Amino acid sequence: MSPAPDRILAGIMLMIGFTVTAPVMDSFAKLASSEIPVAQISAARFAVQAAILVPLAALLGLLTRPTPGEAGLHLLRAGLILAATSAFFAALRVMPLADAIAIFFVEPFILTLLGALVLGETVGWRRVLACIIGFVGALLVIRPSFAAFGAAALLPLLTALFFACYMVATRQVARHTHPVALQAWTALGACVIVLPLLAVFEGSGIAPLDPVMPRGIFWLWLAGVGLAATVAHLFISAALRCAPTAVIAPLQYLEIVAAAVLGFLIFDDLPDAQALAGIAIIMGAGLYVFMRERHLNRPPPPAP
Repeated sequence: MSPAPDRILAGIMLMIGFTVTAPVMDSFAKLASSEIPVAQISAARFAVQAAILVPLAALLGLLTRPTPGEAGLHLLRAGLILAATSAFFAALRVMPLADAIAIFFVEPFILTLLGALVLGETVGWRRVLACIIGFVGALLVIRPSFAAFGAAALLPLLTALFFACYMVATRQVARHTHPVALQAWTALGACVIVLPLLAVFEGSGIAPLDPVMPRGIFWLWLAGVGLAATVAHLFISAALRCAPTAVIAPLQYLEIVAAAVLGFLIFDDLPDAQALAGIAIIMGAGLYVFMRERHLNRPPPPAP
């Protein structure tokens, strides 16, 4: 039975809310990165999320004790999303917001290929060709960024790889875990990993890992990262419960538009002509993959 039109409209609006809120999180992270180490920004992102979602999930009666296998999957997912987040925040220290997010959007292509390699899903030549074209678009964005920022331009690609692996692991546990509980366990697992790491590297002088005491407005930037991340994930979880993935997944590309607007307003950054061409190719190839999945009556790759 198809969802009611009002639920589908609600899902679309919630997805648009996600595409706006997620770049807000990235903007806070970029603002904080001028003084705060990357690992500490990631820790703040997951600590705030855990502080909000763990009590909420407990209050709703959603935090059932996981089996040892589920606990292992939660920790694996937490480690993957922590690595993805840290790599992306490291890229944002030097790269324009829209460029970094555009490169990250090769993630659906990586997820499509991983679905074939890991989950045994059938991937036809049309989708393989779309993935190749999408990677060519990413190279158009990466090339000027690599010339300007060096190896940091490759970090969004690393983020996409970690995030695609995270989504594959999520598919194994999401079927029988409520989205709020899933995000609560993820945030808690990430804190279990990153907080001891910060304690070990305190005073080490290793810039990405050595925590510092935030000053003044930087407390607000750190809190903003965690709060925006939590709201964004609640938006997308609710959107996926209201509307079919095939309807809302293509809307994720609005995130690039929102990132470009925020990047210009806050950091005075705009993609150049070559980057814009690459972004257009990535979006076109990604939309083709989504439409192809819809034509085959299969759920498309979830939105990042």
